[in-house]
Amino acid sequence: MSTSAQDSAAPRRKRADAVRNTESVLEAAKTAFAESGVDAPMRDIAARAGVGVGTIYRNYPKRSDLIIAVFRREVDATAAEAERLAGEYPPPEALRLWIARFANFVATKRGFASALHSGDPAYQPLPGYFVGTLAPKVQGILDAGAEEGSIRSDVLAGDLINALSRLASDSPGSAGDRTTRMTDVLLDGLLVQR
Repeated sequence: MSTSAQDSAAPRRKRADAVRNTESVLEAAKTAFAESGVDAPMRDIAARAGVGVGTIYRNYPKRSDLIIAVFRREVDATAAEAERLAGEYPPPEALRLWIARFANFVATKRGFASALHSGDPAYQPLPGYFVGTLAPKVQGILDAGAEEGSIRSDVLAGDLINALSRLASDSPGSAGDRTTRMTDVLLDGLLVQR
């Protein structure tokens, strides 16, 4: 194979400014979606990101593409946080800190609910991605706690994630204190009292 054929077959790496633009767009979209829902105007997202609207549409031709990218990015960050906490704290504390992070993730993603439940086939893989990405990381914390005897051994990460999602999403408006109290009650039920 010639060098030019190899060059054309190899995937191109994004330029540094393109990577920065992508991160800026995703961060701006996350903020706009949290404030205004997923129907936030693209021109507002572009202005927040410091890019032209064309940059957004070049990378995310459909609104659903941008919504999915923001959702996946936030799920990935929440999963990475579980892994980080598991490496830095004893299991009960890692779980408590991760639950607070997760509750915040769910509470600030209320705008996604309408899109995710819209029936648009573009969103069908996201619930599986959500649980499939988070559950292994959270199960690691639960298993470590069960092994040391600090967390009940009959808890499955998928069940915990679903329960936490409902608690955080059922708290309308500024019910952060209520969500915190209820997640604390749930966590207390998971911990083995000595």
